[in-house]
Amino acid sequence: PTTTTTTTTAAGEWRIVTRTSPRGGRPGTGAMPSGRLVAAAVVAALAAETLALRTVPGLGGARGGIGARCGGVASRVPRGARSADMKASKDEYDVVVVGSGIGGLSCGAMLAKYGKDTLVVESHYLPGGCAHAYERDGFVFDSGPSLFSGMTRAPYNPLRQVLDIIEESPEWITYDGWCMWVPEDRMFRFTTGPDHFLNEVAPKFGGPGARDQWARFLEAVDPIAKASAAVSPLGLRGDLGAALTLLPSLPGLIAAAPYASKLTKPFSEIVKETIDDRFLFNFLNHLSFAISGLPADSTLGAAMAYTIGDLHREGALLDYPRGGGGALIDALVRGLTKHGGELALRSHVEQVTTDASGERATGVRLRDGTVIRAREAVVCNVPQWSLPDLLPAEARASAKARGFVEDCRDLRQTDSFMHLHLGIRADGLPPGIDIHHTVISDWDDVSADGNLIAVSIPTILDPSLAPPGHHVIHAYCAGNEPYSLWEGLDRSSAEYRALKKERTEVLWRAIERIIPDVRERAVLTLEGSPLTHERFLRRPRGTYGPAFAPGKDELPGLRTHVDNLLVCGEGLIGIGVPAVAVSGAAAAHTLVPVTTQLRTMANVGYTRTPRPGVDAGAAPA
Repeated sequence: PTTTTTTTTAAGEWRIVTRTSPRGGRPGTGAMPSGRLVAAAVVAALAAETLALRTVPGLGGARGGIGARCGGVASRVPRGARSADMKASKDEYDVVVVGSGIGGLSCGAMLAKYGKDTLVVESHYLPGGCAHAYERDGFVFDSGPSLFSGMTRAPYNPLRQVLDIIEESPEWITYDGWCMWVPEDRMFRFTTGPDHFLNEVAPKFGGPGARDQWARFLEAVDPIAKASAAVSPLGLRGDLGAALTLLPSLPGLIAAAPYASKLTKPFSEIVKETIDDRFLFNFLNHLSFAISGLPADSTLGAAMAYTIGDLHREGALLDYPRGGGGALIDALVRGLTKHGGELALRSHVEQVTTDASGERATGVRLRDGTVIRAREAVVCNVPQWSLPDLLPAEARASAKARGFVEDCRDLRQTDSFMHLHLGIRADGLPPGIDIHHTVISDWDDVSADGNLIAVSIPTILDPSLAPPGHHVIHAYCAGNEPYSLWEGLDRSSAEYRALKKERTEVLWRAIERIIPDVRERAVLTLEGSPLTHERFLRRPRGTYGPAFAPGKDELPGLRTHVDNLLVCGEGLIGIGVPAVAVSGAAAAHTLVPVTTQLRTMANVGYTRTPRPGVDAGAAPA
């Protein structure tokens, strides 16, 4: 059963479709200039924004992407436009954004809204970067994020805030949980909200006293979660103007001060203060790996505290865009183009151009030799490890430049992915299958190869993504596939095909726990490997993203050692759609006056942030 409501915001009307849990559960009602510019609590708060799209299956920041040969040709380019039609119309703009991931599109669309003559250039024939969608034989697949939260109710996801600014949005479908398939052939459903895990899951799967431990844990995490949300993401920018734009967050920062040390410590240390039950620790360790690609002892406490608080909030729900992840990318592209910005596809940037000294960015040079000038700035939404290769020799010559290059290349990487995209017959399937599933084989080493598998079946919520009578399935190893197994293989070789078959077997077995006869039902099978990531998404070694160590790694800044060259994306806060949306918004705001930023914050109602211990969350005015 579903209900539809309409909400009016500064962005116009949002249609929200709510789906009640088929299992009878309560449906519920419901980052980042640099640590140098703000207190440690700000950095922690930004990291906490990585919640949505990495929490569970769909794993928010999940980097997917089956490219042209593996993913079909029919694209989800907005409004039916083909990539051949989407080229730069001139040779000079105010700002050139390199890369059309969510960070780049957020930055570009906001700049266009602010009146900047903006071009976003993309190497792929589809926009969206790791979040692009593609179509094959009538099946529409998400290549990356498929689980979102904070898009339909407060406290709002930073991406929702970006969409409000550019006055665009897809339609959202809400639901209330996912299935966990755990060792010893056991299964439970995680239902959002404060009661279900506490009263149903913890007592059944944990040991004696597990319920009381979970209650104490939630009580201890609550003020940390509120402290992690002390900074308004829209207040961030990469210059001293942040002192003014973060001023509305000052009360929240002051209230968060007592919890600052816990925000930046490993999450495992917070857990151990109240929990010694093995099942509860295993569940939280798994959730940490889903959030960051790292276990609890290597995951920032702020990010996990925010996640736990968000999932257990009264009225908490999860969100999915009708039309799939591609509809979300379409909305961002519409926001770019309707305000006068341009998107150029199949436009691979070979180099960021600079002046003769190598100290100021002047534009970009494409692979075909075309030079596009940027009057004000170049913003790079590319993997941090790739950035040095885009700079000319003179921009890498100074001691300052060498330090920047070393920092980029020394940033640790998480492992890669295996993907399995399926189109299957839906006839005869039992009712009540959930959209998302997490399958874990062994609690003892959550990060082991192929141990944690995410499975998404978005046609459970949106049947339009497949031909009538069919489902689409996306299963993947969540950042735990070693690149070393694939290094040097020829993608056209029999050895490569055999290894893909071998390494996707664990994905088939995971899906079989949900749909035992899935192999017989499959009418379309597409496989993706770390080499797929590396080639089509230009991910070095196919990596999921950076592995920031809490208390050890300093988060980079928006600015680089080259004047007029900014960066946005996962390399600033970490993996996840909220994180990259924050980075894109912060880069855009760095290029406009402080007064413009403050006016925007007031117009969309995000100037006040929740105060720890006082507010449940700030909603748009």
